[in-house]
Amino acid sequence: MGLLLTAIITIVAITVVGSLQERNQAADAARKPIEGVQTFTGLSRNHVQTAVEYPQEPGVGGDHAPIWTNCGIYTTPVNEQSAVHSLEHGAVWLTYKPDLAAADIATLTSLARDKPYVLLSPDANQTAPVKATAWGTQLELTAANDARIPVFIRAYAQSKNAPEPGAACTGGTNG
Repeated sequence: MGLLLTAIITIVAITVVGSLQERNQAADAARKPIEGVQTFTGLSRNHVQTAVEYPQEPGVGGDHAPIWTNCGIYTTPVNEQSAVHSLEHGAVWLTYKPDLAAADIATLTSLARDKPYVLLSPDANQTAPVKATAWGTQLELTAANDARIPVFIRAYAQSKNAPEPGAACTGGTNG
């Protein structure tokens, strides 16, 4: 009985230590610069009722709609000005070209699922197959399984780069 108890304790300890090491490695990766990330400064934060032309696609910040897009997974494009408002609140917006393979969309969906400050939607106007965007920050990607995506989410969801981290990402509009 003592040997069995020792074996159980050992297995649990190895599992817990492994999980903690994994979490610490992910946190360390999120603190390091992410290769390929572009940053944009001097972004305005005005709420406007009119369409906004952003120099990036999708927009990374600037004037935006007064109502934000609820964070979540969308299978149709969302209003860009409302999504930029979500970025102001600390959201990460994952976008993909609509012709992306179903398996890749499933990969992105699994990365966004159950994350309270992540938006996922198609964007027909972007040039890269996949993009990860946060306020003032964007990463162009060629593949949905790029290891930088979860690092980007961890680094920028609710980061202090956002003007209003912690503001609501629910209670807005659904697209």
